[in-house]
Amino acid sequence: MAIKKYQIPRFQWSFLHPKYWGTWILVSIMYAITWLPYGIQLWLGKWLGRLLYVAMKKRRLVADKNIQLCFPEMGQQEREQLVKRNIENTGIAMLETSIAWWWPNWRFKKLGTLKGLEHIEQAKAQGKGVLLLAAHALHLEINGRVIGMGAPCVGFYRPHDNPLMEFFQYHGRCRTNKYMVGKRNVKGLIAALDDTEACFYLPDQDYGRNRCEFVPFFAVEDTATTTGTLLFARQANCVVVPVISKRLPGTKGYEIELLPPIENFPTGDDVKDVTRVNRWVEQAVLNQIEQYMWVHRRFKTQADPDAPPRY
Repeated sequence: MAIKKYQIPRFQWSFLHPKYWGTWILVSIMYAITWLPYGIQLWLGKWLGRLLYVAMKKRRLVADKNIQLCFPEMGQQEREQLVKRNIENTGIAMLETSIAWWWPNWRFKKLGTLKGLEHIEQAKAQGKGVLLLAAHALHLEINGRVIGMGAPCVGFYRPHDNPLMEFFQYHGRCRTNKYMVGKRNVKGLIAALDDTEACFYLPDQDYGRNRCEFVPFFAVEDTATTTGTLLFARQANCVVVPVISKRLPGTKGYEIELLPPIENFPTGDDVKDVTRVNRWVEQAVLNQIEQYMWVHRRFKTQADPDAPPRY
C-alpha cells in the first residue's frame, strides 16, 4: 500500500467566517510590513522584542533559567544582557517569518549565503536521501527558504492549530521547498528520504520521555534528547547533514552552512549517538548564541520523574 506522505492545505470559503477575521488582520499586517526596507524591518523587530521582554515575563524567565543551567559560570549581569538580546532577536524573528513567506525570489536571493550545497548533491548522486539536522535558530524560517532556493527540500513540522494560519504557514514554507510532512507521519518522512529527498529535522527540543535518552547538553548532564534522529538514519536510505547558521551584523543578511555528513552514524549505541547530536547542537548554538530559541522549556523532562521542576 502506498504511503501518504503529505496533505496540502487548500483554501476554504469557511476562512471568511468572522472567527478568522483576527487572523486575517494579523496576516495582513505581517504582509504589509514586508514591503518596508529590510533595515527598517530589523529595527521594528528589535523594538517588538523589547515590548515582548516586558510582556512575556514567563518566557523571559524560561530563557534565563535555560542559560543559567547551560552556562553556570556566566555571571548574572552577563546572563541578563544575553536574555535581553535573545528576546530582541525573538521580535526580529517574527518579522523574518514574513520575509521568508512572502518576499519574491528576486528580492530574497540577495539576503542569504548558502555554503556546502555539494553535500546534498553528492548524496543524491549516490541515490541517498539527506536528513538535514537543523537547530531551533530564531531565523529558522529564513534558513528553510535559503536552503530551498539551492535545493528544494521537505519539511517535518507541527501543523498549526488554526486552519487559516496553517494554510499560510504551509504555503509560505513551501515557497521554495517541495512539501511538508506532519510530525506524526514518521513513515511519510522515511518514504521521502528513500525517494532521495533532502528533509529538515530538528532534534533539539524536549519531546518527552518517549524515544529519548538522557545525555549531556552543555552543563546539563541529563538532558532528555530524542532518538528520532537515529530512527530516521537507521530506517531510511540517507546521510545525516548538520546545518549551522547565523544572522550577520547590520543588514548583511544570513549565512547558512551545510556541514559534511556525520560519519559512522548511527553506531548502534543510542547514548553515544544522541550525545554526538547534542554536541553538534552545541556548535550550532555557540555560532549564534543570542539567536537561539532559549524561550523553549528545554529541560522540562528529567531523568528522575520525582525531581522538583526546573521551571
